[in-house]
Amino acid sequence: MPYPLFDRSRLRLKPLTDRVHDLHLADILALSDQPSRDLGPALATVADRMLTARAKGRAVILMIGAHVLRRGNARFLIDLMQRGLVSHIAMNGAGAIHDFEYALIGATTESVPLYIKTGEFGMWHETGQLNLIAQRAVELQIGYGEAVGRAISEGEWLEQPDSDDDLIASHRSFPHADISVFAAGCRMGIPVTVHVAVGQDIIHQHPNCDGAAIGAASYTDFLVFTEAVCSLEGGVLLNFGSAVMGPEIYLKALSMARNVAQQEGGEVRRFSTAVFDLPDLGDDFEAEPPRTDPRYYYRPWKTILVRTVADGGESFYIQGDHRDTVPALYHAVVGS
Repeated sequence: MPYPLFDRSRLRLKPLTDRVHDLHLADILALSDQPSRDLGPALATVADRMLTARAKGRAVILMIGAHVLRRGNARFLIDLMQRGLVSHIAMNGAGAIHDFEYALIGATTESVPLYIKTGEFGMWHETGQLNLIAQRAVELQIGYGEAVGRAISEGEWLEQPDSDDDLIASHRSFPHADISVFAAGCRMGIPVTVHVAVGQDIIHQHPNCDGAAIGAASYTDFLVFTEAVCSLEGGVLLNFGSAVMGPEIYLKALSMARNVAQQEGGEVRRFSTAVFDLPDLGDDFEAEPPRTDPRYYYRPWKTILVRTVADGGESFYIQGDHRDTVPALYHAVVGS
């Protein structure tokens, strides 16, 4: 190797009990919580498409950014799975971290401005357990998400050389597993997949991070996700707040699904998509903006709302904070 590598053995990790958390159990919404405002008529149409798809056994795929969990929506996602209204959930590596920390200690999210000053940002011992879970996923030949779900559901703690701290040991039972989306998916047999960009998550800083294992486990999840997309004909794909991960894995998976369907005399083109996010796209989002418009580079628009439904599908855009949009969709679907 012609270039010097950073020596991770020099890093000092601290227990999560030393961290100031921005989010706690009280921030997680109850199923009875309602959105703060009306989100428009498209919401009811999306809910109807979901119900129709599931009644016909078609896929309803939910892609989320980690901020969806940070806005307290875990219970809504779990209940939608429990009711059989969502057949697959996909999220990024940060989503797995927030879900894991919530299940472990009932809190998550650190202050970047506070901890980056001292080089402590992301340096939390227990969260590094996710690196070992990725390695276990490779050993078991399962996806990263399934391995996370198993670990939380079964209270499994993979030993590390320096993991004998009493404070760490006291958390091993995952006392808040009931709010874990991954544990729920594992329990119900519904895939919850993790799509990682290496170097993007705090656990990639840790000395126990094995990039090859994370890549292999996450790639398995990509193939699980792609298989779900193969059942998207007549189904629904929802994207909540994922500006890069969601559109990009969906685009590649859809191309793979259509490639095989075309060879076998099938098709994957008549389905519904919906994007739930903060940007104002205006009233006309069915045609992508020109390259001279900065919004052209907002992937959910051109990929999910326009290009991939141009041959028989339909799309919807619901603008709003995820603390409103997820509860609103939930109540529209369950009819309460």
